[in-house]
Amino acid sequence: MKITTRHFKQTASQELGNARTQKFLQILPLNLAARRQTAFNSFPDPNAAHQCGAAIRGEAVARLPELLEQFEKNAQANGAQVFWAADSATANRYIADLARAKGVRYVTKGKSMITEELGLNEMLAECGITPWETDLGEFIAQLLEKPPFHIVGPAINIAVEQIRDIFMQKGVMDEATLEPVALGKAARRFLRDKFRDLHMGITGVNIAVAETGTLINVENEGNIRFNKSSARILVCVMSLEKVVPSMADALHMLRLLCRSATGQAAGAYISMDSGPKKPDEIDGPEELHIIILDNGRSALYQDPRTREVLRCIRCGACLNACPVYGKVGGYPYGWAYSGPMGQVLMPALRGLEGNGDLIRACTLCHRCKTICPAGIDHPDLLLYYRYKDVQADPLLMGQGTGAAERLGHRLFALAAGRYAFWRLLAKCARLASERFKEGEIIHRMSRLAPGWFHSRDLPALPRKTFHERWLEREKSKGA
Repeated sequence: MKITTRHFKQTASQELGNARTQKFLQILPLNLAARRQTAFNSFPDPNAAHQCGAAIRGEAVARLPELLEQFEKNAQANGAQVFWAADSATANRYIADLARAKGVRYVTKGKSMITEELGLNEMLAECGITPWETDLGEFIAQLLEKPPFHIVGPAINIAVEQIRDIFMQKGVMDEATLEPVALGKAARRFLRDKFRDLHMGITGVNIAVAETGTLINVENEGNIRFNKSSARILVCVMSLEKVVPSMADALHMLRLLCRSATGQAAGAYISMDSGPKKPDEIDGPEELHIIILDNGRSALYQDPRTREVLRCIRCGACLNACPVYGKVGGYPYGWAYSGPMGQVLMPALRGLEGNGDLIRACTLCHRCKTICPAGIDHPDLLLYYRYKDVQADPLLMGQGTGAAERLGHRLFALAAGRYAFWRLLAKCARLASERFKEGEIIHRMSRLAPGWFHSRDLPALPRKTFHERWLEREKSKGA
């Protein structure tokens, strides 16, 4: 997919002026957050359940190389074919070559953020293979050529009139309607036909179990189960951090995932697959291909700080807690992952180039850290990225600072270390601020500092400092 993160500010400004987006964001995040809290209260001890999830993800990340080898061994013993993909190009090429070798003309896809990370749809289309998203939200987003608005509801913000128009344009239905149920049935009929003679289905993976070689997916629509049971060839793409040690760990993380994502104790459909179908089974794939994707994760694993990103289970709870996402929505993030989740994943996987605005679009309120069931400290990671960006870290492709900014920091350090210079700087700042003063507010400072002051005003500075006023007060007492 086309990545537009470098246009974060521009897109965010557009969404701030979008009345529908703003109205929608007043409802969705708060509603999902409330449902999550209610669902978590169903645990005998919600805090202990939360801490247990963080411990499981911490152990999984710490033991990642060992667990991946164990998973591969057990998955192969179950009859699956395991392929390690170093990057998105390698993974895409494997899928395309497999499809061509089997004479596949189209594929269906279950809801999968990892294939959006790969840009798989665009690559398959270039190879003459038609990809069909089968999750309703992803299907609508695909037809509209839009990135996901929210990880749980990719197209939940789209107006019903827009859905009607694109369905008519793409031949999903013949008669126009604004009835949501009728629109859903039209999409179901259209997509159900794709499953009748399905040669290849593609899904992501929510959890992979090392001790059994099992793949687990959770959903509410049943499209992933259709992809898994109808296809002759099933390709499951998993990022390497999805593995957990045991089935007991997987089941606990599944409980946390469902509660954090949709406020459910469990999703409507939970699929567990250990290899292709057996001779006595009536459904399931004849071939199961598991792609374990690296795509930059091994490099970030080398740094103990960025390694923490791999804890993420893609529940989306942090989006609903984030005040920034709650104002701009998902489109400004410009990739498969949005909100705090996207802010820590994007720089780790793609480097800091073009992500300067992204890593600075954070109030450091710590709500994401508090709510994360995997124990990620998002604010600490964002501060680390900012540090690496300023230092022009070559591994993360940090951009460094401009000459003007470096000069400004040196002058500030010089003044802050010398009392006389500091007094002189304060007087100069007070005189300069008078030019931008309107009443009791300093406006238009963006001329001098367009980044920080782009959307900030300051209270007007008093004519005298506290120190000057104190001296005058003491003199008046003495008189």
